[in-house]
Amino acid sequence: MVDGYTIVLINLLYLVNLYIQGGIQIMNNKKLPVAMSNRHLHLSENDIAVLFGEGHQLTNFKDLSQPGQFASNEKVDLIGPKGTIKGVRVLGPARNQTQIEISLTDSFILGVKPPVRDSGDLASSPGVKIVGPKGEVELTEGVIIASRHIHMHTDDAATFQVADKDRVQIKTSGERGVIFDNVLVRVHPTYALEMHVDTDEGNAAGLKNGDMVELIRQ
Repeated sequence: MVDGYTIVLINLLYLVNLYIQGGIQIMNNKKLPVAMSNRHLHLSENDIAVLFGEGHQLTNFKDLSQPGQFASNEKVDLIGPKGTIKGVRVLGPARNQTQIEISLTDSFILGVKPPVRDSGDLASSPGVKIVGPKGEVELTEGVIIASRHIHMHTDDAATFQVADKDRVQIKTSGERGVIFDNVLVRVHPTYALEMHVDTDEGNAAGLKNGDMVELIRQ
């Protein structure tokens, strides 16, 4: 015979389970905008000086969605073992180390084999020649295919119930809807909520800038 205490405990566990399921459903209904990231590069101060002249400062062409980040008026050419990509835009502000972010399709044009990496993880990545109006830089490393990732403000992270460096799944919609696995979450008080994919990934899923996607699982 089941006593009253056991019945209460069973009912409590049932309610807790419903609460958890409800919480998951709330998280599943949370959506965020996506942006497709075209090929670009970030330059160190030293490389800016070589490519554009001593004392040159990057000039703002357009502010980006992430506070303090901008697309500059400055462009360069990338030269790899097999080919050249002209007019690649530099993003600002300057960074400690030059980093080039391209798609897999771009890598075939240049003739390099960049790894899929989180931003800043450049060890053992290939290099290319960067040609600017005033000079050239021969990189020994720094070319990557950027991992798909999400920028989140700390408030957004609390809403989505995730933490910095978590990996999540993202579901897109439409005729070519897909589920992106292994999506890095990056949380910081200065970030604005947005998922970034490169042009290869975005085009394959039929995405365009500003489309809403859904976080479905941690």
